Amino acid sequence: MRQLSALDAQFLHAESATTAAHLAGVAILDAARSPGGAVTRDDVVRLLRERLHLVPALRLRLAEVPFGLDRPYWTEAAGLDVADHVHEVVLPLPGDESQLADEITRIHERRLDRSRPLWEMHLIQGLSGGRAALYTKVHHCAVDGMSGVEILACLLDLTSEIRPVPAPEPPAPPPPAPDPGEMLAVAVARSVSHPARALRSLGRLAADLDAIPLLGALPAARAVAAAARLIIGGEAELPEMPPLVAPPTPFNGPISARRRFSYGALPLSEVKRVARTFGLSVNDVVMTLCASALRSWLRERDVLPAEPLVAAVPVAVRTAGARGGAGAGAGVGNRLSAMIAPLATDVACPLERLRVTGEAMRRAKRRFAAAPATWLDELSAVLPAPVTAVATPAVFRLASIVLPPINLIVSNVPGPQFPLYLCGARVLGYYPMSVLTDMTGGVNITCFSYDGSLGFGVLACPDRVADVWRLMGHLQEAMDELVELAGTADTHPAPPAEPPAEPAAVTDPPVTVADPVAVPDTATAPIPVTVAVPTSA
Repeated sequence: MRQLSALDAQFLHAESATTAAHLAGVAILDAARSPGGAVTRDDVVRLLRERLHLVPALRLRLAEVPFGLDRPYWTEAAGLDVADHVHEVVLPLPGDESQLADEITRIHERRLDRSRPLWEMHLIQGLSGGRAALYTKVHHCAVDGMSGVEILACLLDLTSEIRPVPAPEPPAPPPPAPDPGEMLAVAVARSVSHPARALRSLGRLAADLDAIPLLGALPAARAVAAAARLIIGGEAELPEMPPLVAPPTPFNGPISARRRFSYGALPLSEVKRVARTFGLSVNDVVMTLCASALRSWLRERDVLPAEPLVAAVPVAVRTAGARGGAGAGAGVGNRLSAMIAPLATDVACPLERLRVTGEAMRRAKRRFAAAPATWLDELSAVLPAPVTAVATPAVFRLASIVLPPINLIVSNVPGPQFPLYLCGARVLGYYPMSVLTDMTGGVNITCFSYDGSLGFGVLACPDRVADVWRLMGHLQEAMDELVELAGTADTHPAPPAEPPAEPAAVTDPPVTVADPVAVPDTATAPIPVTVAVPTSA
């Protein structure tokens, strides 16, 4: 039995009448060309039953502490039948992309039932061209972007032939359900020790003060952070972060419970070509694409701020040891932090926008590499659990009205560059979806690279962004713009630049989900996926 961390519980507390805190994604399947000529709900249920032992997050449910006096625990879900979590729907003709996005939106708006394991799958039939779609959502308290990809990897195959997975070893008797009296006793003990733990969290928060959005813009933030690091034994001088204050935009403010979703793919080869031509990383190009698309959308409405937008970029900090283990809750939960970076929406020249974005991301990555920020965890742990549970939705709502800390979240999840199959059907594309909250803004952009494509999922609150497909169109326009610039640079190369004083190559910090080999050695191994700057929250 494992208790949720303060950050895990924060994703529970963030839910409200207008916020559903689950991560999701939709896989487009070439169902008509699968060996069976279709993918059915029974196929998905059978696959899940065969491989459920590989995915701990799908076998657990929450055990609430009486009166909400402490954070919940994970416990094995007795009598779990995966068929109760798998649903099927058929789109009406013509079964186009817009209809699929609308159906996904309706499903995504609904919160998960906390009395059951916190996940659902929806097989969506009737997509044009003999295709089907599998939409999956899992609560953010159970997974972050990296562990979400790990779940997907366990269900996929390298060929259309479904690989056999040996049955698990006879399991030990499941631990008894948490005793309410025992949970209450632990809650009382934790409440007594909470002031000391809160002081330690505040000390660690102070050490990251200059990297926290909004607070980092305070005049004395850098000096306070350096002094705090010196006191707790850290490195006093770290790469300096620019003071970031999110400008007002239509994206920010209270959101409603409604959602809109658009998706599309860009050729990964073109993204890599731009990155190679200008000496940047793929993630730098992704951030530039987002900056360009957001700038175009804001300019169309004559609401473009003079200052750069501020984005939070989630970063996985999960280690290999955190993935495995036995017992309820092993390998479940969030191991993530965030880099805060400006988006060069204030730069008119596309080439200069690319350069400024690359420099901003290098600075953020240097800082993160020197001292990975822990402020997300520490901020979640400052207040007692009962207070946090009650106050979080109100605090998020108030922050969205008074002074939002960021404008949006942008996530990039690099995935495998070879075809994968689910229930015998080739996965043609995968489009991720994340969470919208009052505090983090009414639009979220997440992308996942797979088999030569970079798949974007744009989720928005229609009260903030009514025409979410237009944002997807602007991403394509931004890609065309960068490809043209790269072509010009290839034709008329610039003279060699002076070598920079700083390290020339600062790459996205990689985190491995499974050993990145071409083919798994055993039938039980998950499909290899390497995650660098994911998701989640």
